[in-house]
Amino acid sequence: MSQILIIYTGGTIGMMSDPVTKVLKPINFEQIMDNVPELEKLNCRIKVHSFEEIIDSSNMNPEIWSQLAGLIESNYDENDGFVILHGSDTMAYTASALSFMLENLEKPIIFTGSQLPISAIRTDAKENLMTAIEIAKAKKNERSRVPEVCIYFDYKLFRGNRAFKYNSSKFEAFRSPNYPILAESGVHLKFNVNDIRQPLDGEKLIIHNNLVSEVAVLKLYPGIGPKVVEAILNADVRGVVMETFGAGNTTTDSWFIDLLEKAIKEGKVIVDISQCKVGTVELGRYETSKQLKDIGVANGYDMTFESAVTKMMYLLGEFDDPAMVKHYMETDLRGEITVS
Repeated sequence: MSQILIIYTGGTIGMMSDPVTKVLKPINFEQIMDNVPELEKLNCRIKVHSFEEIIDSSNMNPEIWSQLAGLIESNYDENDGFVILHGSDTMAYTASALSFMLENLEKPIIFTGSQLPISAIRTDAKENLMTAIEIAKAKKNERSRVPEVCIYFDYKLFRGNRAFKYNSSKFEAFRSPNYPILAESGVHLKFNVNDIRQPLDGEKLIIHNNLVSEVAVLKLYPGIGPKVVEAILNADVRGVVMETFGAGNTTTDSWFIDLLEKAIKEGKVIVDISQCKVGTVELGRYETSKQLKDIGVANGYDMTFESAVTKMMYLLGEFDDPAMVKHYMETDLRGEITVS
């Protein structure tokens, strides 16, 4: 019989409305279990680790990601899979971060949560939780069906570092437009086998806990001026995620290119990702991006914003050499980008 560890961090799934103030407040996992008696019917053993202090996902940070990675490492051998209950607002960040922190992963790490509390009449929490556990314990020929860090929401399983939250008012909270879903829940669980990454046999799980959060974000808009750009690029950071237009395009004004080139020469790594949710960066396709390629801006291809930020944190913790960080930002490490 499979054994699944549920890690309860917090989120809407574990909230209950205060009868007086009507404000949502966190409840403990025992109260969650009381609302899902069907869990006892699952053909697996369930163990639970609940954070002592329940966390609103808006308060997530790299220290908590390290705690999660440590929990997975210390419980890895005795469990067949993991389900992490997490607030949906920053779920894609945490899933992306763990995908980079957990190298040679052979077991499922399934993030889930809900848009309505588990105690609500029309809640999506029960289905999300039940199916996340089903996926976490699913095996074929004694191997996990989905040995990846994933997000399960509203009948769909996404690669964690390919998904982002796009809707706060529908059960369909997440999308992954640049990569297919890994599985879909209906009458049966349908796994898209060809889209699921498989681990290398015999490789030991490696935990990377040294995340460096010295990352700035430069989001372009028409009319952005030198003072704004200079303030961001002069910040005491080692990496910059630059959100550009279309296929990676920016203004060609000399002041802008000069500021970027100066920052790169000073040792900062700048990665170009698109503000568009669908498609990829193509540095050099247009004149408005050719200069970026020439001065050494890294190509972020079709990475999500969440993945780009957390991958930068991971690589800054692994390498002191900006050239190595740039190289691996442009390299597919955990299925996070499609390199063209």
